[in-house]
Amino acid sequence: MTSGPNLVVFRRDLRVSDNAALHAAVAEEGPVLPVYVLDDRPERPWRPGRASRWWLHHSLDALSDSLKERGASLLLRHGPWAETVADLAIETGAKAVLWSRLYEPATEAEDAELTGRLQAAGIRARRFSGYLLHEPETVRTRSGTYFQVFTPFWRAANEALHLTRPLPAPERIQALAAAPPGLALEDLRLHPGRSDWSDGLAESWQPGEAAAQEQLQDFLADGVDRYHVTRDRPELPGTSRLSPYLHFGEISPRQIWHAVRGRRQSGAGPEAFLRELGWREFSHHLLMAFPDLPDRPLRREFAAFPWAEDEEAYRAWTGGRTGFPIVDAGMRQLRQTGWMHNRVRMIVASFLVKDLLLPWSKGEAWFWDSLVDADLANNAASWQWVAGCGADAAPYFRVFNPVLQGEKFDPRGRYVRQWLPELAKLPDLHIHRPWNAPSMILAEAGVALGRTYPRPIVDHGAARRRALNAYEEIRSRGAA
Repeated sequence: MTSGPNLVVFRRDLRVSDNAALHAAVAEEGPVLPVYVLDDRPERPWRPGRASRWWLHHSLDALSDSLKERGASLLLRHGPWAETVADLAIETGAKAVLWSRLYEPATEAEDAELTGRLQAAGIRARRFSGYLLHEPETVRTRSGTYFQVFTPFWRAANEALHLTRPLPAPERIQALAAAPPGLALEDLRLHPGRSDWSDGLAESWQPGEAAAQEQLQDFLADGVDRYHVTRDRPELPGTSRLSPYLHFGEISPRQIWHAVRGRRQSGAGPEAFLRELGWREFSHHLLMAFPDLPDRPLRREFAAFPWAEDEEAYRAWTGGRTGFPIVDAGMRQLRQTGWMHNRVRMIVASFLVKDLLLPWSKGEAWFWDSLVDADLANNAASWQWVAGCGADAAPYFRVFNPVLQGEKFDPRGRYVRQWLPELAKLPDLHIHRPWNAPSMILAEAGVALGRTYPRPIVDHGAARRRALNAYEEIRSRGAA
């Protein structure tokens, strides 16, 4: 056994507090070498999208600063993950490699490969949990299978939950005296430079562990108690906006759980919020049970669904030019900020798969590239839920009416006006259905349908009937 450093390999645990791998490495005698390896080979499935790469750049920068404050430097490398980590361990004479587990098909395979390489070299391999509240293997049905319905899953998960207190950040980290060469952050080519969309991300977000903690405290002080009431109103600051910080591990679910449970007040708001953490857990649970969830419908009969092919409609959807204001506002918010309110995510997803009859996988891919909180498990499970082809899915015959959804959840039109300034002067009565506004009202608001704002690209009633007919078609095939 060697007596070299402990390598702590950061993945999506980009924080120094409540980091079990870092805590264990510091607790041992000897130097610690913090490492991040970017593996973005073209053949690697589901490589981070553009918005995720932007966030990762800034998150690594913040992590590097946190480590420097404690006496260590973050070493950056680029290459196949397991091979690069193992080679670095051998290069430095490491006595152990410590890392946090992720719950995706590719990362599970990488963990097994790395463990094998390290064992062959006589180096200890230590994998830790922390990305989820529960290890997926610990929450099963009475028959020992994975849950496919959320409510019983969450009930069983809560019954099995025994969380210890979050770990503190280390005060000091003993650095390796002569660290091997690494890359500069810019060498990873994560940041796109100045662009029309990355500037919007910078105006909307501050990645990093410190920002995550600040966001949590703001939400606890002014948001969580009303969460069950305000979370569906996109014009209000009613959600936590913690999802990208959770995805990149700048804050742990255990830290959030203890912070919410540790408050004197409890009630419907905190419980509704923690239930959203439960959906995140459930999504990863599903991905472990069904590794092809991002690529294939869980309900296999949907593989034969008669999806349409309409690139023009798809471009209108991605560009926020469908003619349905609540849909277009959501897609413009996504394009400008890398994020979209959750209620609006459901509306725009339903519009794509049911009004336009376009495959859920196309929406999944667009969100993957555009969202700063793009998460493989959440993205796949949520798109399949809306499409009606996943676990515990919304029935396919539940087709959101984008006009009624807008009028219900954005009744004053403030969200639409924020993201569609071309409609800002329309009165509340017409903001969600401008095509019904009298010509004089349109003229006074400076709206020229078909020029300054598009007419609806589909008739919702006809589109709904088409979607239901398609659903009946695959149902009848299954019955046959």
